Amino acid sequence: MANGHSHQKLDLTGQRFGKLTALAPAANVGPRTAWRCQCECGRETIVVTQRLRDGRTRSCGCLKEGGIPKPTYIDGTSPEMLAAAKVARKNNTSGVPGVDWVQSKGLWRASICFKGRRHYLGSYSKFEDAVKARKRAEGELHDSFLQEVAAQVARQ
Repeated sequence: MANGHSHQKLDLTGQRFGKLTALAPAANVGPRTAWRCQCECGRETIVVTQRLRDGRTRSCGCLKEGGIPKPTYIDGTSPEMLAAAKVARKNNTSGVPGVDWVQSKGLWRASICFKGRRHYLGSYSKFEDAVKARKRAEGELHDSFLQEVAAQVARQ
């Protein structure tokens, strides 16, 4: 380095920080060094070294959420949220996730969110057709994704 100081990454492997155990170095977060950590709740997270050492980060986030682990994301999609999404949200008026009534067009609209993007599946005059489109997309996108994630976990 220009100022004569050399920065060597600390070896935190196996050290515990609250509910976290440092597993291995991770890619830097901006200019800061970081570690891949395993939380007692079972989730992995990336944490900046300084936050581990000064005690600001002691879990994957589950401590802040009353013991409920925060969701993990793979390619912008949370397997936990997909599994829970079989129930319509409170603000859903059709009772089916991803199907809503578009008053201005007088049609049922079907859509699905996957990997951080909303996919419109079409507009339908019949409610049943919109539900079929949504269920078909769930099978093609969500179900195969969840199977892939389960297979990856089983291999670990």
